[in-house]
Amino acid sequence: MTQLLTLTLNGDELELEVPANWTLLQLLKDELELIGTKDGCRQGTCGSCTVLVDDIPIRACLQLAIRCVGKRVTTIEGLKVDGKLHHLQQAFIDAGAVQCGYCTPGMLMMASALLDENPSPTAMQVREALAGNLCRCTGYNRIIDAVLAAANDSLNISEASV
Repeated sequence: MTQLLTLTLNGDELELEVPANWTLLQLLKDELELIGTKDGCRQGTCGSCTVLVDDIPIRACLQLAIRCVGKRVTTIEGLKVDGKLHHLQQAFIDAGAVQCGYCTPGMLMMASALLDENPSPTAMQVREALAGNLCRCTGYNRIIDAVLAAANDSLNISEASV
C-alpha cells in the first residue's frame, strides 16, 4: 500500500507516492538516490543516518517517511550554501575530522542542530550533543575540535557583519 507524501526536502517541495512502511532512510536512499545519509545499523544506535526534520535531529532509519508529511527535511546534501561547503563541513576537513567518512554526515547534522541552538557551545556541550553518534576512526577529539572551530568561525562572521 502506498501513500501520498508531500514534504520540503533540502528546500525543494516534493510530492510522491511511497510505501506506507518505508522509513525516511529508505525514501532518501532508494527512491531519491541521496547517498549522503548513511545506513549504519538500522536500529537508531549509530547516528550515521541523522537528518533534520523541522530542524530537529532524528534517526532516519527509525522514522517512517509518511510521518514527515508537511515537514522540512534537511540531509547532508542540503547543508551546503550556494553550492559551496557549509562552514561546518569545511571545519571538519580543516581539523582532519573526516576519516572513513561513514559517520560524518550524521555528525555534521547533529553539530549543525547544536550550533543552530547554541552558537557558542563548550567542548562538553559538543560531546553531549554528539554522544549518540558513533565513530570508529577518529577518537572524537578532531570532531569536537572541528565543531568548536566552526562555532568560532560563525561568531567571527556574525561580528564582522554587525
